[in-house]
Amino acid sequence: MLKCIDVAKYFLSLCNAEESGDLISNLKIQKLVYYAQGFFLAINNKPLFAEKIQAWLHGPVVPELYEEYKEYGSGALPTENLDIDFSKFSTGDRELLDDIYAVYGQFSAWKLRNMTHEESPWKTSYQQGKSNEISHEKLKEYFSTLVQ
Repeated sequence: MLKCIDVAKYFLSLCNAEESGDLISNLKIQKLVYYAQGFFLAINNKPLFAEKIQAWLHGPVVPELYEEYKEYGSGALPTENLDIDFSKFSTGDRELLDDIYAVYGQFSAWKLRNMTHEESPWKTSYQQGKSNEISHEKLKEYFSTLVQ
């Protein structure tokens, strides 16, 4: 099983700031990783990574991933020298992550934040002042409605 940092680094490896004019912040990577976990659960009936996702004020967050990148604040995360082992990813994993990036990577961090605030996994898990887990069951139930 992958780790959330593997998934984050994969998405960062896809980011071409010169081409897209966009950079990936901690807020944005959190949302991309959330979408990856949700769709993976819906399609494969198992998690992509083991770390828990929590409902925070600004949407879904993987605390371990937040800690990894918090030093960058709201700035761009590094996209070079990522030390990523692509052999960890199956062809199916890569195809799914590429698809998620193609769809959701085009949106700004704040657009993604606002999108997650309209989705039931965050809405039913978030309580002000508490970091409640967004369960795999909630993710699978919601994202299953988005895949055919």
